[in-house]
Amino acid sequence: MQIFKNTPTFDFMAKRKVALAFSLLLIIASISSLAIKGLNFGLDFTGGTLIEVAYPQSADLNKIRAKLTETGFGDAVVQNFGSSKDVLVRLAPRENTSSQSLGDKILIALKSDDEDVIMRRQEFVGPQVGDELRDDGGLAMLIALAFILVYVMARFEYRFALGSIAALIHDVVITMGIFSLFQFDFDLTVLAAVLAVIGYSLNDTIVVFDRIRENFRIMRKQEPVNIINASLNQTLSRTMMTSVTTLIVVLSMFFLGGELIHAFSIALIIGILIGTYSSIYVASSMVIALNITAESMIPVKKEGEDQEGHYIE
Repeated sequence: MQIFKNTPTFDFMAKRKVALAFSLLLIIASISSLAIKGLNFGLDFTGGTLIEVAYPQSADLNKIRAKLTETGFGDAVVQNFGSSKDVLVRLAPRENTSSQSLGDKILIALKSDDEDVIMRRQEFVGPQVGDELRDDGGLAMLIALAFILVYVMARFEYRFALGSIAALIHDVVITMGIFSLFQFDFDLTVLAAVLAVIGYSLNDTIVVFDRIRENFRIMRKQEPVNIINASLNQTLSRTMMTSVTTLIVVLSMFFLGGELIHAFSIALIIGILIGTYSSIYVASSMVIALNITAESMIPVKKEGEDQEGHYIE
């Protein structure tokens, strides 16, 4: 049944079993990667020293790594930062060695090859602070999911609440799994991006659920699969417009924002793509799997109300 003119008629739910298999495969791969490789925690979580230096010309990273290894810093992570002339050096914490001392030693070692290299900045995070940030960040994510569960149960019913939470867990696990698989830096900005993905995915899911609830009351004689298909098609243009416009902004951040927000942008790109997919397939498929019916969506008529919900005097 088509409610609006020019509404597409894609049979999304016909592919829900294929989508479920695909999602399970991604989740298993993500959990396996997280268990085997773990996350590549950034300086915010692990603690250590971060040093940014600038060269007058393009820096040879291999030469810099070789020089640091020669001077006893073989564990240093060396990478470009924003441009080929800017270099970021990251070191794990060292006992009985201050951050200032480490920075001075690194600069002396680099100046022995190029006198024109200059220190741009130096940061230090203690390991205890890093552990606290990691624990508090994980706790914040769990609290956010718990409040979302309560909110959706209050606004809809338990089937929708479980569907939305399943979609959110799906999005978070896969996003973190991709970061684990490719060993992208996972720092506080990425954690903020994951929390933003939770909000984005939930917003998209709520819009779809609102239309599903409305159509269950309008199309009472239709099968649940047909009602959900109609709802997904009616909200498809809104979903795609939101996703595309958001992606344009995030891609601009990725390509033009510099190295500092590179990992943040990657997390948002992954989250937007996965979140759009889960709103259509994971959340809606979960509602069907929990045997939603038209009867369960009809509000209970209170004593003294007519069928329109108005009180009879």
